[in-house]
Formats: sequence, structure tokens, C-alpha cells
Amino acid sequence: MRERLPHEIVASVLAGLTAFLGGNALHLPPWAVFLSWAAVFLLGGPRGDRAVRLWCAMPAGSAFALVIVLVEQHAGGAFGEGQTARNAFQALVILVVNTALMYTGRLGVLVPGMFLGFASYFATFFGGFGYDPGNPWAAWLCVVAMNALGPVFAHLSTRLTFPVREAAPARADAPVTGADAA
Repeated sequence: MRERLPHEIVASVLAGLTAFLGGNALHLPPWAVFLSWAAVFLLGGPRGDRAVRLWCAMPAGSAFALVIVLVEQHAGGAFGEGQTARNAFQALVILVVNTALMYTGRLGVLVPGMFLGFASYFATFFGGFGYDPGNPWAAWLCVVAMNALGPVFAHLSTRLTFPVREAAPARADAPVTGADAA
């Protein structure tokens, strides 16, 4: 197989298109596409079952991160209002929720997508991305949408190279036919 368009060019054009996803009024996190795009290749390359696996796993990971943010926002002062007390509470929340995340990770179908979704959510929320920066639910919606595009971009990055089969080289010991002799 050879490519009519080099994969490097096709992938770069697609990567450039993410600027239009992030550089608009919704302020979506374009890098979230790259994480899930890479995850497709971590799983072995573009295939429908791998895309579905990521489309299920990444929102699950983002949901664990969302729980941490929501608990911190609503009960962050449970140990007191000082920074040390807030940090101790946040550490406890992370310990509990991350432990649940790790045990859920034992369901192999959710790895690596769940962990990438987890990280993607925190980067979106704390990075101030989304149509309503600081809103934990808006961050979740935005990161899930952008992570969902990664498998699509992975598929396009391989399909748009327009691979073609190369003709097998003629063997020296092959009989000569009328078509070959002309």
C-alpha cells in the first residue's frame, strides 16, 4: 500500500482545523481532540469498536473528575476555611474518588480512555475552557464533545490519505503473455 497524500500532511491539516473548534465563542478545548485521537492509536488504530470504546470510557473518566470538582465546590469548607483545611478536604475527596476510578479501571474496557477523560476534564475546567468558564457541567459537556471528535479525526487521518494498492512487481520467471509482450 502507498499513500496518495502523506499521512503527515493529512493529519496536520486536520490538526489545523481544531483551531476553528477552539477559537470560537464556545471556547472549546481543541487539545482534547488530540488526546482521544492519540488514544485511538494507543488502542491499535482507527476501528469502529475502538471508537465506541473511547466514546464510552472518556466521558466516564470525565464524570469522576466532575464529581471531585462538584464535591469540592459544595463542601470544600467542611474542614474549615483555611487553606490547609481546604487542601486536606480536597485530598480526601481525591483519595476517595480516585480510588473508585482506579478500581473501575480494572474493567479493562475503560482503559486508557477513562484516564485520559479524567485528565481532559481537569484541564478543561481549571484551564477556563468551555462556553461558561468555571461551570463544572459546561466543562464536562465541552470536554466530552471534543474528546468524541478524536476518533473521528483518527479515522479521517487514515482515510484521507487515499491509500492505493501497488501492483505486484513482475517476476522474472513468469511466462510472457501477449499483453506483456506488447
